[in-house]
Amino acid sequence: MTLYYSLVFLLLVTEMLIFLALIVPLPFTWRRKLFTFISESPIIAKLQYGMKITFIFILILFIDSVNRVYRVQVELAAFAKNDGRGGPVAMGGSERMEVQARKFYSQRNMYLCGFTLFLSLILNRTYVMILDVLRLEEQVKQMKGDPAVKSGKSLQEAGNVGEIGALKEELAKKDRDMENLKKQVENMQNEYNRMGDQVSGSGAAPRKGQ
Repeated sequence: MTLYYSLVFLLLVTEMLIFLALIVPLPFTWRRKLFTFISESPIIAKLQYGMKITFIFILILFIDSVNRVYRVQVELAAFAKNDGRGGPVAMGGSERMEVQARKFYSQRNMYLCGFTLFLSLILNRTYVMILDVLRLEEQVKQMKGDPAVKSGKSLQEAGNVGEIGALKEELAKKDRDMENLKKQVENMQNEYNRMGDQVSGSGAAPRKGQ
């Protein structure tokens, strides 16, 4: 298995572990803290952005593996058509094993990439469904006056994975840009005042000589 397919397999195992972590029964307070952290963490937001790019490459690998499987199937069909019928091409034992091996590896890569992409969709949908259930459960507990719901952050404002964290990161970036702009305006104002003082000073010098 090549390096990139090994990384795809590692990603598949990671998705399986995350899926198990999502469906593990936990107390409501723990699960609310977990989903609030996932929604607000800027690290998770950056990780999700990187994963989107990674899944694009996995989709390319999946398309390539499907193409390879198709070509191997066409090759096997051509050999089967000519083999045993007196055709010009007859497949030997070693050649047959080589084609079967390529077929196996192509199908393995296709299934690996396909299941990785499919599980990513399942993870996203599972997260949304669990978040909706937790929101409804939180509303029920609020109506009952449960004190455990009043402590901690509410899930009503929680969004997709890292969504709030991404918004906070973007807001912090805009604040930094605003501070830099204020510093530039302040420096320009100081420079303008300095040049104005120089011009007024040079204009007042001849008057003193008179």
